[in-house]
Amino acid sequence: MEISGARVLVCGASGVLGAATARALKEAGASVVAAGRSEDRTAEVARDLGTEPLTLDVVDVDACTAVVDAAAEALGGLDALVVATGVAGFGPAVDADPAVVEELFAVNTLGPMALVRAATRHLPEKGGYVAVLSAILADLPTNGMAEYGATKAALASWLQVLRRENRRRFGVLDLRPPHLDTGLAERAL
Repeated sequence: MEISGARVLVCGASGVLGAATARALKEAGASVVAAGRSEDRTAEVARDLGTEPLTLDVVDVDACTAVVDAAAEALGGLDALVVATGVAGFGPAVDADPAVVEELFAVNTLGPMALVRAATRHLPEKGGYVAVLSAILADLPTNGMAEYGATKAALASWLQVLRRENRRRFGVLDLRPPHLDTGLAERAL
């Protein structure tokens, strides 16, 4: 896919990686809509992009669909979706609070899946892309992060199947950056 002229929605643009991705895509010539959980931080990124910000909490599946639909309308279509949403969780596996585990799966697995499903209705017949940041921990289970790693492994598995099922229609990128100091650990559940 040619980035220059592409119409891209970046979800998670209120975070460090999402914001950097949105700005880099704009710099490369794409038309980009920023969506994120924090209204203020998303609005700041959107100002840099020259588009209106969209706010969502990926735990709300209906909000995921609404944001994708709004971005596609604002951009006159959608060529790519970037999902850079997520939340961390720490602690021994046997001590995990069920509510925290549920939230981790909702944010890190189910929300990105809902965004991708909604986006596929807007992608071109052939040649669109979905790029989802899972995590290096999808393949490297780590003590004290069992639930977080499980959410990312589940997402990575789903993306692998999605790629095979749609290989002739759109591309699927599972991006697994190494540990980066983005402040995610300070906002852990």
